[in-house]
Amino acid sequence: MPRMANLICSILRWPPIGRLPVRVRSGIAAGARWSLFPWTAYWRGTHEPEVQHLIAGLYSDWTGRHVWDLGSHYGLYTVGLARRVGPTGSVAAFEPNPLSFDRLQLHVRRNHLTNTTLFSQTVSNVTGSARFFLYEGMETTSSHLAYENETWTESVPTMQVSTVTLDSMVEAGRLRLPDFIKVDVEGHGAAALAGAARALAQSRPILLIGFHSQVVVDGIMEIIAPLNYRVTAVTTGEQTIPHAGSDYLFQPLT
Repeated sequence: MPRMANLICSILRWPPIGRLPVRVRSGIAAGARWSLFPWTAYWRGTHEPEVQHLIAGLYSDWTGRHVWDLGSHYGLYTVGLARRVGPTGSVAAFEPNPLSFDRLQLHVRRNHLTNTTLFSQTVSNVTGSARFFLYEGMETTSSHLAYENETWTESVPTMQVSTVTLDSMVEAGRLRLPDFIKVDVEGHGAAALAGAARALAQSRPILLIGFHSQVVVDGIMEIIAPLNYRVTAVTTGEQTIPHAGSDYLFQPLT
């Protein structure tokens, strides 16, 4: 049975087959045009159902909203929210993994989204370049910049990616100030938001953040604390102090 399953996966990974068009069955991007394989949970509607439901309900009307999707992967949230914000809104999606970025581009083209800007860069607190770790290959969601105290050995495949700060992109007119930010950047969230500190203070957007380490928790809370946010755990709905390994919603208080 494992041999048969591996054979089927190998066939489905063949680009002409894996890119066959399908429709997203349910969730935030329901009805959108997608591709067959891999990550079928995206089009089947079974990926992060709590997160999808929460994001979709943040606004009764998403029209005209501006979104930053940090760590877009294949673009489930990028596509879903771009369809919701309409032509007067915008979505800026950041995805440094070239395989994921290629599929992200495909999904945006396939849905004829003209309000979406894609960046094959990673957001950070500095502009430059960095080593990108590819432990499990490019097809996973676990590629990342170095975690705190993580060192590189030659056994680990890597590539160089360019880094940008969101504040500099706003100031250069390349980004609109956000109403909502999704942050899922595998342990680099604190650096990503440090590079957006001025934009956060100015626009005070809603944020949905995935925490991958306690260092990231501490770094993000240091940035967010002065801005007066309510913090809610996605899975339980409890207002609580974040901890590593979970997703949290940050909503600005008046």
